[in-house]
Amino acid sequence: YLAVSRGRELARNIGFNDIDRTRIEIVILELTRNILVHATQGTLVMREVARDGKRGIEVEASDTGPGIADVGLALRDGYSTAHTLGAGLPGVQRLMDEFVIESALGVGTTVRAIRWLPHGGRR
Repeated sequence: YLAVSRGRELARNIGFNDIDRTRIEIVILELTRNILVHATQGTLVMREVARDGKRGIEVEASDTGPGIADVGLALRDGYSTAHTLGAGLPGVQRLMDEFVIESALGVGTTVRAIRWLPHGGRR
């Protein structure tokens, strides 16, 4: 839960409102759960990002797990290899503005997700 607390603080400092901070917290929880369930080792990094006059938060989860055999299938609602609801990665993709996943079998997986503040201020 340390990651959620740090993510909440970073999102608040960037200027996200309560609703978006909750979305970001859910993303942090889901990505952390994926590392714990599927990988032997992993990292979660949260950082402020800026591009084209926009500010936001990026959450990046990397692991050295088995990798994902079919990323497209893993992004479908209801698909799970861990006997869960299968809402994790599809939910992360919906909650954030940008989402990229890279995975290699036997090497691991990296997910990068960004939520942007709207131009001119708070969401």
